[in-house]
Amino acid sequence: MLPIGVANKAEASNCSIRSILSNVTGKWRMIVILALEDEPKRFGDLKRCIGDITQSVLTENLRGLQRDGYLTRSVDPGPPVAVSYELTPLGRSLLAMLKPLVYWSHEQMDEVRAQRMSYDRDQKNG
Repeated sequence: MLPIGVANKAEASNCSIRSILSNVTGKWRMIVILALEDEPKRFGDLKRCIGDITQSVLTENLRGLQRDGYLTRSVDPGPPVAVSYELTPLGRSLLAMLKPLVYWSHEQMDEVRAQRMSYDRDQKNG
């Protein structure tokens, strides 16, 4: 098994699970990476593609992904000014790892729903 436990904050900051995976496996960051799979997108196009994300949450997640090197931000001074985002080679390698998980999630949805219903029923009945 991979080492997942840490003894202190210093070790935690060097732990790949805490430092890298926790940043890219959040709901929105994975969806942003997936949304950029086919082509660069402007901010508004990303927001429309994702749908149920607020402007501030999208901005925060784009900045985090850019900071870690998964995407680039390009500004065309216009007029009008156009900002677009594109996956970097690092982002593309992450996408290749995420896609099997996404396909697996889709394939397991019926089973997970059934398990949730069973669990909720059992909890309700005491």
